[in-house]
Formats: sequence, structure tokens, C-alpha cells
Amino acid sequence: MNGKLKKNLKTVLPIALGVFLIWYSYNTTSPEDRTQIIKYIKDADLFWVGLSVIIGILSHVSRAIRWNYLLEPLGYKPKLTNNVLIIFLSYFANALIIRSGEVLRPTALATYENVPFEKGLGTIVTERIVDVVMLLIIILTAFLLQTKIIIEILEENGIGLIASISILFIAILGLFASIKIISKSTSKIALKIKTFLKGIQDGVLSIFKMKHKWSFIFHTLFIWFAYVAMFWVIKFTVLETIDLSVSQILVAFIAGAFAMSATNGGLGLFPIAVSKALVVFGISSVSGDAYGWIMWIAQTLMLVVFGTISFLVLPLLNRK
Repeated sequence: MNGKLKKNLKTVLPIALGVFLIWYSYNTTSPEDRTQIIKYIKDADLFWVGLSVIIGILSHVSRAIRWNYLLEPLGYKPKLTNNVLIIFLSYFANALIIRSGEVLRPTALATYENVPFEKGLGTIVTERIVDVVMLLIIILTAFLLQTKIIIEILEENGIGLIASISILFIAILGLFASIKIISKSTSKIALKIKTFLKGIQDGVLSIFKMKHKWSFIFHTLFIWFAYVAMFWVIKFTVLETIDLSVSQILVAFIAGAFAMSATNGGLGLFPIAVSKALVVFGISSVSGDAYGWIMWIAQTLMLVVFGTISFLVLPLLNRK
């Protein structure tokens, strides 16, 4: 398989999967259920939807502030306005082409703030490492609060706990083995990879050199609090989900978080994953679907609007 075909498949397949899941969701609901879901979406209280969007915006601003704490030890302090616009643009890009935002973000930073691509990418890798840790903490919290339910969900989907741990362990071993092989090689490709990894390493180590460790921790906690909060407030838009507890919301949040990484911005999969998680707690599939769609539509529209604005405004603010 040539590189171009592989690249095209990586772009097309997630979109195709999302479209298929929308079609699947449509065809597996009755006309009456679809009518009810659409009614829930149309009648959603705009106060709670708007509050969810505002919290989402604040999380991106907080991420932009936190990004500078990682860049400062490397000798760079981009304008906060640029950081915010670049982050909105990268998340919008991710919704169009999966993972494209991870490349666009350091590229835009290099273009508008003269931060070397590898350095910028290194700080983004650091962010992702921290985000994975935070997600694991949320998963652990939800697991402790809803142990029985989560085990049932995993088993129903054919994913045993021991199997999951084994896969993770093998992946980690494979990563360390690859790094060791590359470090000992003297080929041109290996040297380029080592140079690239050195730039990433500088970015990762920046977390230990920063002056504002506690501010970094505060913004990390705020970002993830905001993620859960913007998901939580949507429960007030659907009558049947109003009484859901925080621990039950966390289970649905985790399902949605994994769905977001599988297709472009959770296209098609996010509402299904959220609905399936909520059904476990006695919520009807209609209300669960409505909940997932309201959340997905609100956040996607926010990214489309602010991503488009960022695309237009960034070049204008940095035209010199």
C-alpha cells in the first residue's frame, strides 16, 4: 500500500465510519422515536446549551494559557490571542480530518510565533500525556463509584479487564523496544528520527523546568473540570436525565471521550456511545440519543464558528 493511498484511507475511513453510524442510528430507530428525539433537540433549553458552550470556550482559553507555561522554559512566550485562535483552529481541523489538528497546531505556532515545529510538537505531546493521566483519573473515579456497571459494560462489548491490561502492557513494551533499536542505529533515517525525538523530549521535559508549576496544575484541573461540567449541564435539557448523578454522568462522559477519538469529532459515534452508557442506568434510548446529539451539536457548532473565525482572524492579526 503506497503512502498516498494510506493517507487517503486515514482521512476517508473515519468520516465514512461516522456517516455509516449516523445511517445506522437512523435506521435502527422507529419513526416515532426519531420524531421524539428531534423534538427533544428542538425544545432543548438554550440556557443550558449556551452554558455548556461557554464552559467549552473557557476550557480552550485555559488550555491556551497552560500552553504558554510549557513554552516559556523553551524560551518562547507566544501571544495569548494567537494561542487561543490556534487551539480553536486545531480542534476545528480535528473535526474535519482526524488528528490533523495535532500537526496544524505546531505548524501554526511556527508560522505566527517562530517556535520550531519540534519544540511546539513536544509541548503538545506533554499536554497529551497529562490529558491521558487526567482521563485515567476520571476513569478510575468512575470505576470506583460504578464498579459493577462498568464491568458489565466491558464484558457486554467483549472487553475483559485482564485483556485490556495485557494489550496496554504489550503496547508499552513495544514502544520501549522501538526506542532502544532507534537509539542504537546510525542510519540516516534513525538520525533524523533521533533529532526529531530530541525536540519532542525538550518539550516534554519543559514541564519540570517551568516556573509556574502550580498554575499549570490549576489549569489542568480546570480544563478537565470544564469538560465534565459542559457535559453535565446538558442533562438539564432532557427531562429523563435531570436526576442523573455525577458518577452516572462520568460513565457517559468516558464513553463519549473514547468516541471522540474514534471518528472525526465523534461524528455519528458520540451520540450512540453516550446513549448506550445512559441506557445502563435506566434511561430510555430516545432520551439517551437526544442527550448525546444535543451535546455533540452544541460543541461541534461552537468549534465550527470559532474555528472559522480563527482561520480568518489569525492571518489578519499577524499580517506583519
